[in-house]
Amino acid sequence: MLVIDRDEVSELLCMESCISLMEIALKDLSAGQAEQQLRSVVPVREGGLMGLMPAYLVREGIVGAKLISVFPHNHNSGLPSHQGVIALFDATNGSMNAIVDARSVTAIRTAAVSAAATKLLAKRDSRSLSLIGTGEQAQSHLEAMLLVRPIQRVSVWSPNREHALHFQTKMNAKYGERLTISACSSAEQAVADADIICTITSSTTPVLQNEWIPEGAHINAVGACRARDRELATAIVKRAQLYVDRRESAENEAGDYLIPLSEGAIGSDHIVGEIGEALLGQIQGRTSEEQLTLFKSLGLAVEDLAAAAFIYKQASLLGKGKVIGI
Repeated sequence: MLVIDRDEVSELLCMESCISLMEIALKDLSAGQAEQQLRSVVPVREGGLMGLMPAYLVREGIVGAKLISVFPHNHNSGLPSHQGVIALFDATNGSMNAIVDARSVTAIRTAAVSAAATKLLAKRDSRSLSLIGTGEQAQSHLEAMLLVRPIQRVSVWSPNREHALHFQTKMNAKYGERLTISACSSAEQAVADADIICTITSSTTPVLQNEWIPEGAHINAVGACRARDRELATAIVKRAQLYVDRRESAENEAGDYLIPLSEGAIGSDHIVGEIGEALLGQIQGRTSEEQLTLFKSLGLAVEDLAAAAFIYKQASLLGKGKVIGI
């Protein structure tokens, strides 16, 4: 069995490759070539949670699960909010193939899925990106969006002004020659002229209002992953063409969908479909320049296993990872 640590994950899995992997995984899930269960979550009194996310990839012959802790307030103490491991087993005999650090996988694959959705749903000439949030996902989403749209301007907002300014400085050092990056004083200012908006916060209440969102924008709503939490005001969801990573997951876990539904603002038919269905050509993506499109991302076990299976193959080929017996 291989144990593959965080540094090796970052070395073996690049964003561009991961976008392609996520497109395949999402198509397989929608086509019945992958199986997964809803995540099982145990609340922790300190304000965090422990989640178990099992899945089976028929194409890869892999079965396994991600075990992940989510402690949103860790940012205040300099610790990552998401920590965990992905366990991979051979689906033919049940033998354990690998344990893969989940932190970098989560950071990369989450942004890669947003990029896959953005390729389908954002206007092709989208040049302005708004990042609502400045954590690890903000960095990975910036990298991912640059791979799928000709972004020239980036506006970023955080409720902590120092975090926004630090992000601006750090990203200017990396992308300053090709991008204009602005730290905004409000979320409203950050999205005012945005073609693409990524909400990647730990907020449990709306950070965006409908009247702020430009016509023709695309939103990747990533941060809220529990039925009682949301990042978007009801009117945004009602106005938007809503796509999800997995319908079953959205109907059980997505507060951005469930709260407007409970309010009677939308019906159960408001979800256009899954990104995998759009990739398969079973449903349409964007159909006009004026549409507001919305992708609600919850994060799926099949995405984690697809990324970890790729990492395991690369590590085996290149002699990476630590071999241990069990």
